[in-house]
Amino acid sequence: MTVRKPRFDAVVLAGGRSSRLGGVPKAGLVLDGATLLERTCTALRQAESLTIVGPEGDASGPLAGEPSFVREEPAFAGPAAALVAGFAAGPVPRAPWCAVVACDMPRIAGLVEALLEEATGGGTTSLVAIDDGREQPLAALYRSEDLAGAIDLVLATGSADNLSMRSLLASVRTRPVPVPPGTTHDVDTWADARALGVDVP
Repeated sequence: MTVRKPRFDAVVLAGGRSSRLGGVPKAGLVLDGATLLERTCTALRQAESLTIVGPEGDASGPLAGEPSFVREEPAFAGPAAALVAGFAAGPVPRAPWCAVVACDMPRIAGLVEALLEEATGGGTTSLVAIDDGREQPLAALYRSEDLAGAIDLVLATGSADNLSMRSLLASVRTRPVPVPPGTTHDVDTWADARALGVDVP
């Protein structure tokens, strides 16, 4: 018997400054002939809607999932502000789940599969990947209703500009999901890129 994967939308955060990479956009870094953004979109191709928060132009060809692009306002206002912008740009009504990921995790395919597999069991708790003992709020599958409520709560009293992800998600009940070691490793520095097999200019 084939178990049907849960319905989900997806938001990809791809608009950071890449300060420790000298401003080189992480989304455009290449691994095995594909940019990190292309790999991320491929991993999320089953999403009912796919929104990328960041500039267009970091892919060498068409992206899987036919994503739309938005930017947080102001730009570079942090991941919480980017998530708010991406979630607001999504469809209404929404799918029951919303995948939220950063674009700089080369091993994202295994991450998405692990989260979706966990969600097939049902439940009403959002799922956050835990890797090397650390929970990763930008490697998660949130209940859309809970994420919408958290965003409304924050915006009712101010803005999400430069807000921490912890503060944005304070009202969201989550459960850690162990993922294969290294699945959430990301590219913050050129040393990270080399360790993960990403092409280095």
